[in-house]
Amino acid sequence: MELLIGVITGLLILVFLVVIHELGHAIVARRNGVVVEEFGIGFPPRAWGKKLKNGVLFTLNYLPLGGFVKLQGEHDAADQKGDYGAASFWQKTKILLAGVFVNWIAAAILLTILALVGLPKILPNQFSVANDTAIVKKPVEIANISADSPAARAGLKVGDTIVRFAGQPVDTSQGLVDKTTAQKGNMVEIIYNRKGAEKSTSLTLNQTNDNNQGYLGVGPAQRETIKATWSAPIVGVATTAQFTWVTLQGLGDLVANLVTGLVLQLSPDQDTRQQASKDLSTAGASVAGPVGILGVIFPAAEQAGATQLVFLTAIISLTLAVMNFLPIPALDGGRWFTMAVFRLLKKPLTKEREEKIQGAGFLTLMALVVVVTIADVGKLF
Repeated sequence: MELLIGVITGLLILVFLVVIHELGHAIVARRNGVVVEEFGIGFPPRAWGKKLKNGVLFTLNYLPLGGFVKLQGEHDAADQKGDYGAASFWQKTKILLAGVFVNWIAAAILLTILALVGLPKILPNQFSVANDTAIVKKPVEIANISADSPAARAGLKVGDTIVRFAGQPVDTSQGLVDKTTAQKGNMVEIIYNRKGAEKSTSLTLNQTNDNNQGYLGVGPAQRETIKATWSAPIVGVATTAQFTWVTLQGLGDLVANLVTGLVLQLSPDQDTRQQASKDLSTAGASVAGPVGILGVIFPAAEQAGATQLVFLTAIISLTLAVMNFLPIPALDGGRWFTMAVFRLLKKPLTKEREEKIQGAGFLTLMALVVVVTIADVGKLF
């Protein structure tokens, strides 16, 4: 039942973020005189549809993977009244980037809300307002468990928080490590909290650490949160900007590793080719597609609290904004970039030419999604 809830929650989050993205396009398009023919939740085949008073056909579709907006005359060369193509360059820019803006603002709003209740601190230099910020340390929790370890045999699970170990309170992750080292080989009682319920178990720690799994066999973690009051909106917006920059840096490193790996693969030197394989492996491990994203959301919805789920929603919304802003063919930034280049070159962007460019980009993007999805499935299993 919990897994089903996780799956449904994950899909709802992804659909919600894509729908508000498309809604941004639709609202700005109408405000700039472009006719919105259809606004759909999910992808065809169509399950239900209704013509709204404003003339927009609102549809619900069978594939719950996002949403779409259909504009009249979507090609840049269209010139009839109400066509997207008939809009000015500035109007098209606003329409194309409206979805990016909505996703970015959504992330900022969610992070602002979290700043009021406890925003996860994941960057060493994460933004905060010094005179209006409290750094709150969460209880020590289990981040991972080694197979066939004392913790695994005792029934401890990832997400359990350690309250007391051998009769002593556990305040820090290092404190837990020190206590397990001091009690190695002994039978100890562990009091832990699981989903609000306090439980206890007794187990015998490993005598040695030859397998580098620790005497208990867990990887402890202690989360920190930033809590603000009047500065919460400032923290939310500034943190969104900070995460945007970090995301761009991560994408830059990904591309650099990929390009370096492909170039070095051509080298006759074996050591160089081994380094190339490492670079390509690093690039591959950094990429996640829809399955990878769902693989993160599902456990969060199934096991974690609302804070982590809201935080992940904000990060994914921000990622959608960044990816759609970049000049990637078939995405919003790619369409704007193509339009801008042809305007700069003073060449007509015909319907046929635009379809070839965006079609090739879309096929490339879909091929990449297939490859990444296969890799994601491998990571999940």
